[in-house]
Amino acid sequence: MMDLSKIVSISGKPGLYQVTGQGKNSVVVESLLDGKRFPAFAHDRMSSLEEISIFSTGEDVPLKEVFKSIHEKMGDTLDFEVKKLSNDELKEKFAIVVPDFDQESVYPSDMKKVFNWYQLLGEKQLLDFTEEVEEVTEATDTENKE
Repeated sequence: MMDLSKIVSISGKPGLYQVTGQGKNSVVVESLLDGKRFPAFAHDRMSSLEEISIFSTGEDVPLKEVFKSIHEKMGDTLDFEVKKLSNDELKEKFAIVVPDFDQESVYPSDMKKVFNWYQLLGEKQLLDFTEEVEEVTEATDTENKE
């Protein structure tokens, strides 16, 4: 499984950050956009991508599952520019990857973030879908009878 626990979003700051170390009262983060490192403190309101979910009409969908769905349905790179899409186009694209997303609670800005984060993590090779492919071996009836 891909581990998104060390990738964080910081409220009010663009892009994503990788936690690289621990300070006295902070964590040291590195911007995935420009590589700059700085301390982030508790008041910076960080969210680990591991903890983020998308509201749906059923159970909330972990971001990791959304990324997996984007990968399966759209490939490694998106064939559209997120910022050029209208809100309706954005909703159409998002519905492809999370068909039952909650239309009232998931805003176009959230959808943009998800797609932008997917692109950024993909460019930085921080998305790993290989381990999630598990081979299913089925025992045949003859083996079970012995």
